[in-house]
Amino acid sequence: MKFITLLLLLSVVSSAYCQTPLSSEQNMWLSKANRHKKNGWTYLHIEGSPRARGFQHGYLMSKEIKESLRMLSTRWHYQTAMDWSWLVSKAAEILTPKVDTENITEIDGIVEGMKANGVETSRDEIVALNGYIELMSYWWPTVKDSLRSNSIISRRESCSSFIATGKMTLDGKIVLGHNTMDSYTDPYCNIILDILPEKGHRILMQSVSGFIHSETDFFITDAGLVGSETTIGGFYPFDPKGDPEFSRMRRATQYASNIDEWCDIMKKNNNGGYANAWLIGDIKTNEIARLELGLKYSGFERTKDGYFVGSNVAENLNILRFETRDNETNIKNSSVARRVRWKQLMKQNAGKIDLKLAETFEADHYDTYLNKVNPGGRTLCGHGEIDSQLIDNGVPYSPDGTLDGKVVDAKMAKQMTFVARWGSACGMAFNGDKFLEQHPQFDWMKGLLEDRPSQPWTAFKAGEAK
Repeated sequence: MKFITLLLLLSVVSSAYCQTPLSSEQNMWLSKANRHKKNGWTYLHIEGSPRARGFQHGYLMSKEIKESLRMLSTRWHYQTAMDWSWLVSKAAEILTPKVDTENITEIDGIVEGMKANGVETSRDEIVALNGYIELMSYWWPTVKDSLRSNSIISRRESCSSFIATGKMTLDGKIVLGHNTMDSYTDPYCNIILDILPEKGHRILMQSVSGFIHSETDFFITDAGLVGSETTIGGFYPFDPKGDPEFSRMRRATQYASNIDEWCDIMKKNNNGGYANAWLIGDIKTNEIARLELGLKYSGFERTKDGYFVGSNVAENLNILRFETRDNETNIKNSSVARRVRWKQLMKQNAGKIDLKLAETFEADHYDTYLNKVNPGGRTLCGHGEIDSQLIDNGVPYSPDGTLDGKVVDAKMAKQMTFVARWGSACGMAFNGDKFLEQHPQFDWMKGLLEDRPSQPWTAFKAGEAK
């Protein structure tokens, strides 16, 4: 009887991960794609029609996408007590119908590719994955009270970015730097995604397994555009009738040929989800811009001789006063402290900024509240896991902070190349098991916190082979 039970169990397990025979068309698609690992990153090249590149992505990254879904669904359930399937059903209502045809076809290709490699999912689940920031941090707070839930998903409003040109840089050309600051339990944003679409511009960007957009939002295109963003802190309006942010970002990045076109696509039918300050540069004109995109309000600045920075504080007063709950003068808060630090660094290094300085900026540990070097939650390279203070109404020793660093200049962008560092931008290592042993209050994160060893800065290029 035990032997029969074991056979039945093995049958169920094998069927759940059963690969299906590939068609000649699917084999042809896969022959044009590749993936390889390098210094903590996974490089993924996909190309062709929307369905083809989606299939390539889903097939080659099926295990990683499944892991992203596991991590996200675990976090969602713990912090809300709501089932993941419920959130997926809401994504089907709110986001899926508003995703454009090309993007939804690519998502369907991801589902098809995963299934062919033995991993089951659905269109709506991949939409929920792509739109999880909009759903968790913008839509959910508007409905949670009606469900008598006291929980809230609190996205850490943190990233540190700058863009400079003209008199600010060593060669007078554009330099862009960005690091992602978020929870260490989030799906891993260690994908370098190289997309050569059938139509539109080639894209090289940081991304997450299963995403058709960037989410961390660092990209270059063969149109000569470079871009990044930092979230607008304390933002709250959301319009479920608008188009998803992730869909607009992908369209803008793939089809825009200049800054104005990029911004116009982002603003059209905006839903307010994932409200960001976008830092965009055009290496053809040496012009840079900052688009702060709220819901009812937006701010836009451009220059060929200066800089813009982002640290999660809205610069546009209409957005700041009417669409956020932020206090832009409380330097105990991370966003304000980092805003002050950016201005210090820009003033101190005017006319000298290059790639090496950009790397140094993203790894900076100066705390402007304490007026000393002190790695923690207030520094450009953030380390919540070692910070004993309460910052931004958070909790001490919260396992979140800087996940990476990326820099690019005009010369590299012209060659579709940028430099990136996985793990902390400063190189400080993180050990998940050791952290949980020291901080048992976070024991629910067991199985979600992975080690982040120190990695070197590494160059990536569009069209890179294994």
